[in-house]
Amino acid sequence: MQDFERPPSLGALVTDHVRNMIVRGELALGEAISERGISALLNVSKTPVREALTRLKHEGLVIIKPQSGAQVFTLSAREVGNICTFRRTLEPAALALAIEFDQPGLYHELRQVESQMQVAHGSGRITDYLDLDSDFHMAFFNHCGNAYLKSSYEQYAGKIAALRTHLATRPDHTRLSLREHTEIVDAVQNKDITALRALLDAHIGRTQETYEVGVEDITQL
Repeated sequence: MQDFERPPSLGALVTDHVRNMIVRGELALGEAISERGISALLNVSKTPVREALTRLKHEGLVIIKPQSGAQVFTLSAREVGNICTFRRTLEPAALALAIEFDQPGLYHELRQVESQMQVAHGSGRITDYLDLDSDFHMAFFNHCGNAYLKSSYEQYAGKIAALRTHLATRPDHTRLSLREHTEIVDAVQNKDITALRALLDAHIGRTQETYEVGVEDITQL
């Protein structure tokens, strides 16, 4: 029997669209989400919109309250710390496994993405840069050979990406972040696990510090 790829459902397409609206800041943190408004925007019924909001709730991007409806997630310093602890646990593990399992493939993808990040940053295409930043970290999981690790990270990749969007307003953070990505690629090329663990921990740690400094401002957006 010939395998064939099923087209995505309408609910999946709406989910992707609303997720991108949150990740790219088109829907602000804490903003109410109108089912009617999304339905009209995408020219669909409310059923796939409700399905999308339920999916995004499981990803931590949407909060649904009885009698109040849905809204984009908000931040607290504690949640920022929990997300960064999650990353500091999973990303180094996936990166170490990826070097063991498929170092050539990992290095090729990271170098390619990092080169594109340089171009996007240099030309001021911040949205493209942020998308590539997400691709960079997902590459660890693409090559780690462990579907459980990858699935666990994918569950919250959208939320991590949404937080990156709010840091993009801080140019020094983005500039330092780009330099750190280059250092990580160089360490992957050299298969230097010790250096990689230190680089990645410092990279995520600095992100956590930046989040926590601005978390009160972010919650007001």
